[in-house]
Amino acid sequence: MEIRLNGEPREIDEGLTVAGLVAALGVPLAVAIVERNGEVVPKARFEEEIVVAGDRIEIVRLMGGG
Repeated sequence: MEIRLNGEPREIDEGLTVAGLVAALGVPLAVAIVERNGEVVPKARFEEEIVVAGDRIEIVRLMGGG
């Protein structure tokens, strides 16, 4: 199925959760911020939120430094 990931079309497997998508992209869950269709998904819901066709997903990775 197709979603928009960070503004680009992307094919993913059906039934994938937000946590599964983040993991498939190689982003550690601890540093991932996910927005789904304009709303931030709380980390506590990553395992429950199922991505569906047409979703607009933005994933930001927190970076530390100084």
